[in-house]
Amino acid sequence: VQLQASGGGLVQAGGSLRLSCAASGRTVSRVDWAWFRQAPGKEREFVAATRWSGGHTYYGDPVKGRFIISRDNAKNTVYLQMNSLKPEDTADYYCAGGTGVILSSIRSTDAYRYWGPGTLVTVSS
Repeated sequence: VQLQASGGGLVQAGGSLRLSCAASGRTVSRVDWAWFRQAPGKEREFVAATRWSGGHTYYGDPVKGRFIISRDNAKNTVYLQMNSLKPEDTADYYCAGGTGVILSSIRSTDAYRYWGPGTLVTVSS
């Protein structure tokens, strides 16, 4: 499975961006999807995840209430709508996919087998 993220860019604080991650390759059904981010000099951080079954969503505390993860299974695409952006949201954003992800690991990078290249989001103050 190949993942390609897009939609990053430069935005002023308070603005919005929508990231997309398109999956291609083998059948991508029953895949749990997530977004992580990594700022310079920091560890990769969980942002959001969505389960393949039931559509349950999960968010990291720093983005809760501002970001929304969604998926379009017909298009094999997962989205991250980012609102009320802050300078501290500046990072490379990565989409990730995994099968059989257990709930207790959903925020862990180790739970995801498929990774796309990052897309840079820069929020100016």
